[in-house]
Amino acid sequence: MSISKTRNHFIEVARELFAVKGYETTTMNDIAKVSGRGRRTLYTYFRSKEEIYYAVISNELEGLSEKLDAVTAMHIRPEEKLMRLIYTHLNAIRETVVRNGSLRAEFFRNIWKVERVRKSFDAEERSIITRILEEGVQKKIFHIDHIGLMADIIHYTTKGLEVPYIYDRLGIGLTEEESIPIVQHIINQALGIAQSVTPPSNK
Repeated sequence: MSISKTRNHFIEVARELFAVKGYETTTMNDIAKVSGRGRRTLYTYFRSKEEIYYAVISNELEGLSEKLDAVTAMHIRPEEKLMRLIYTHLNAIRETVVRNGSLRAEFFRNIWKVERVRKSFDAEERSIITRILEEGVQKKIFHIDHIGLMADIIHYTTKGLEVPYIYDRLGIGLTEEESIPIVQHIINQALGIAQSVTPPSNK
């Protein structure tokens, strides 16, 4: 087994154990045993459980980055691209924490650990938002005073919506199909867009 495959195998085994047992109760011995590779090999790749936990979160964020890149590559109007980006982010985060069972609690309880790993991802996402805003301004679709500030607001607002979105506390009583046009209207107003656009599909 190659170095990269062995490392990824350890990460996936650790992710599954964290999901079932939780981070606190999972040990390096557990990971080594379930992986079938042994403690010595495990410590060749990871010095501690915390380090492999960071690797698990990094892998999850890489998956999210790929989804955001796919949205960026779409040949659609910038306002629709921005909406798709926001909902792709929220849905991908929800899928990640739900898929990972007990890791869901760790994802929020150890928020500073997650933030440490998220730095590069957050910077990449903010860069994507900035490019979309620049495109909208160049095409005279967006009318905003400061692209950098607007990128920060959209980025941190989306990030702040993760927990309520995951637990279905966003727009209680509304279906997602009902809430999207409302969110769209708010964003359009912030960007100085008068006309409505087609809501993004989450399928």
